[in-house]
Amino acid sequence: MESQELRTKDQDQLNQMLLELLREQFNLRMQQGSTNRLAKPSRIKAVRREIAQVKTIMHEKAIGIGNVS
Repeated sequence: MESQELRTKDQDQLNQMLLELLREQFNLRMQQGSTNRLAKPSRIKAVRREIAQVKTIMHEKAIGIGNVS
C-alpha cells in the first residue's frame, strides 16, 4: 500500500491494519517453521516492510508531522 493511502487513514484504521499484518507475519513464520516451505517466501519481507510503514505513519501522526508536505 502506498504511504499516501496510509496517511489518509485514521488511528483506529492504522491499528487494525497493524494487527492484521502482525497476524499475517506470525502465520507466515509458523508455516515456514513447520514445513520449511512457503508458496511466496518474498511475502515475509513485504509484510515486514508494510508493518514498518504503518508504524512510521502512526508515529508521525502521534507527534504531529503527518500532514507536512
